[in-house]
Amino acid sequence: MTTNRPAESRFAHRATLRRSLRLLGSFRFEQSDPARFYGGIAADSADLLTDFSLDITGRDLAGATVLDVGGGPGYFADEFARAGARYIPVEPDPSEMHAAGLSVTGAVRGSGMALPIRDDAVDICFSSNVAEHIPDPWLMAEEMVRVTRPGGLIVLSYTVWHGPFGGHETGPWHYLGGEYAARRYRRKYGREPKNRFGASLFAVRAADGLRWAANTSAEVRTIFPRYHPRWAWWLVRVPLLRELLVSNLVVVATK
Repeated sequence: MTTNRPAESRFAHRATLRRSLRLLGSFRFEQSDPARFYGGIAADSADLLTDFSLDITGRDLAGATVLDVGGGPGYFADEFARAGARYIPVEPDPSEMHAAGLSVTGAVRGSGMALPIRDDAVDICFSSNVAEHIPDPWLMAEEMVRVTRPGGLIVLSYTVWHGPFGGHETGPWHYLGGEYAARRYRRKYGREPKNRFGASLFAVRAADGLRWAANTSAEVRTIFPRYHPRWAWWLVRVPLLRELLVSNLVVVATK
């Protein structure tokens, strides 16, 4: 069930143009300096979850169990530890888990589409820029709801396919089709892109997330474009514009 009411929350006040420019400017380092890129996203993610947890549950992250679905090599671990959370990343790819040479205590190998976590186990279930990398992201979203305790928080954030970053390193050629963009990348660089369309990158639309929000059993608190300032959040309500201009959609829900 969705209420889709905008949250005039702590995070809404944090969502300034300055923040947007800082985060968008970091994207150019995603491939060349991933620690720098993900470090900024990690800090912003901890702020996002802290703000919504305070607004919705009245508690910050101290002592909370946070499950990060698709946590990769653990770039987010330090930020959540600083916030006092018990941070547990779940990642299906063992090479990705060790890609940065990091070691995260309690890291779990498993698929987001079948989380190896019992029902009602975590306080907060979070996923950042992962849904576009799996073939059935809405099965993953329902798994996130399943493992979250009653009263807990679910935050799903993903890259919109027709947005400026939808093709990841193959963009902006993804506007001409994902397969075309992948072939062009291979011709130019002599190797397959890390995010291969149809295998590790899929076309997930903003409308898909809105449809899931309208049908899930969780109570949806707000939906907004993650990297936009608060005054541009209205874009989510406009069908064509949201597909082209909303680079990342966030759905915040409670169970």
